[in-house]
Amino acid sequence: MSTLQDVAREAGVSSATVSRVLNNTGKVSAATRRRVEEAIARLGYRPSRVARRLRVQRGRSHILGLMIPDIQNPFFSDVARGVEDFAYDHDYAVILCSSDEDPRKQSFYLNIMRAESVDGVILPPIPGEQDLLRELAEREGLPIVCLDRRADDLALDTVVVDNRRGAFEAVDLLLRLGHRRIGFITGLPGLSTTRERFEGYLVAFEAHALPVPHHLIREGDSRYESGREQAEALLALPVPPTALFVGNNLMTLGALEALHRRRLPVPEAISIIGFDDFPWASSLNPPLTTVRQPGYAMGRRAAELLLRRIAQPGRPAERIICEPELVPRASCAPPPPGPGDSNLPL
Repeated sequence: MSTLQDVAREAGVSSATVSRVLNNTGKVSAATRRRVEEAIARLGYRPSRVARRLRVQRGRSHILGLMIPDIQNPFFSDVARGVEDFAYDHDYAVILCSSDEDPRKQSFYLNIMRAESVDGVILPPIPGEQDLLRELAEREGLPIVCLDRRADDLALDTVVVDNRRGAFEAVDLLLRLGHRRIGFITGLPGLSTTRERFEGYLVAFEAHALPVPHHLIREGDSRYESGREQAEALLALPVPPTALFVGNNLMTLGALEALHRRRLPVPEAISIIGFDDFPWASSLNPPLTTVRQPGYAMGRRAAELLLRRIAQPGRPAERIICEPELVPRASCAPPPPGPGDSNLPL
């Protein structure tokens, strides 16, 4: 196992210089820092846990915790990249964990992060975790930034998208095309994102002075399988919807599988819009209309807020609301003639 002295010899510097690079203290030139970092990488040097804890006791660990619901979700992959890039630019490392929307798993990882002395945490809150977040933020003073979702009862820094606007614009597009029977597959119950997108769906119907088809609303859980299952349930109705609005990207892919299984051509037989864009949405056949969230930018803003909170723990909580973008592609068209078209009552 390599030692600090081995790194110093490899880099041609003193042990004190290596220590300054590791602790991010004192003046070290960019060239020297790079030489030390390259030596660390070549030797695979890892500071001992005891030594790191001693450094933490004297100051900061320069490690941030990032909790996301699902690393396979392209939106959260973009978010993670934004957090990591901003953190790296400011000499911070990031510990990444996936909660799988499980409160027990999130509590487990939060306690691990606390034990590892992270300087702060970025996470999308999960229902039922308010007490732990309150304990960490208010009693222990751990800097926390809520990302993508709000923690309504806590005064925490927050970075979210305008979910109501994004959902409104998607449903408004379908209504203007003549659709009235618009099925909606919501996200996981209890999340602020689910609530706000549902509100946007309702407001769009109200803006057109049209009754809301409540029987066409199905509750999903933000995962692929629930998108497929709930789309199947909607398509099995005696008079199925002529359009689908789906609450996130993974469920949208599941809904598309349901349409494919039934050999329903998009948009000739049914239109579909998904909340959340993803890299291959434009490569689908037909290209998918989506509501795009600026995931990478949201990740960077969240990391920026967290570092600001670390430096200024007493400042008021800040809320950043990012704008969504409706991305029209080829998956939407006027409804086909028949039950549920724009000339018939719901």
